[in-house]
Order: sequence, then structure tokens, then C-alpha cells
Amino acid sequence: MQLQWAVMVAAHYDSFAEAGTQYSGFVMTEVDGERCTATVTVSMIDLDERAGTRPVGFLGSTMRHLGMGQVSEIELPCGPAVSCIGTRKASLPGSLTASGTDEPVVTSFIQVQIPLSNGTVLVLEMGTPTPQAWDVFSAMFAGVVKSVRLFNESGKPMVMPG
Repeated sequence: MQLQWAVMVAAHYDSFAEAGTQYSGFVMTEVDGERCTATVTVSMIDLDERAGTRPVGFLGSTMRHLGMGQVSEIELPCGPAVSCIGTRKASLPGSLTASGTDEPVVTSFIQVQIPLSNGTVLVLEMGTPTPQAWDVFSAMFAGVVKSVRLFNESGKPMVMPG
């Protein structure tokens, strides 16, 4: 599984770099005796200049318009953010499956976007194709998101405007 993950990540390295991916991780655990997996990514993207003075509202509205999932505006210690919970349908290539044929995969995800004052957006996302582990992984991810703290050049804590 880890080798398959590494091959898949390596095959998409350029796409990850172009998308602003700063961190990507793979999580495995067992829930009720079944192996469960999740991915976690952290990216930086440019904030659309149309966001104006209320970027959280703009991001939330955009996500709702795109039909990405259940969108909420949330407060974090680092400032306001947008949370989106949804599902994606994709296909796992046969080269990565035991059967050798393409297999459909439904991934549940949580994405949190935190607009920063420098015109970028910090994007954190957790996704899992194993629904039985949703409660475990979403609770772990919530803990990560709530721990995000931002600091200025001199080390003083910062809270982003919304």
C-alpha cells in the first residue's frame, strides 16, 4: 500500500507542485478490524482578487456555487475560515489495483480554506475512501485544523481578518 501510494504521488509530482502542495501525507489505521486509509494535504493557492474585503464569504459562496459539498464559515484560533465536507467520485487505475482493472473510488473529504492577509489561501484537506473510519479521521483532522497558528516575522501571533 505504501509503495502504491509513493508511485501514485511520484506520478503526479508536477501536478502537486503546480497546485501549490506544501505537504502530503498518507494515514493508515484499523477500525473494527478493517484497514482504513486517508490522505492529508496542505496547499497554498492565490486568493482571487474578486474576494474583496471579506474573503471568507467569497470563498464560501464560490464553494457553494461549485456544489462541492456542505459549506460552513468557521472560526479558528488563526482567524475565520471556510469548511467544506463532501464526496468525490474517481477511478483507481488498473495498474494500482489487485484485479488489474480500473475500479471506482468514492472519497469523502473535509477541506478547510484559511484566507491569509498576503493574498493567498492556506488549504488543508483530509480525504478517505473508507467510510467506516470517517469519525476517526475527521476527528483527527479537526484537531489538526484547530491547532493552526500563524505568526509574523518577529514571532508574534497573528489572527487573519475575515
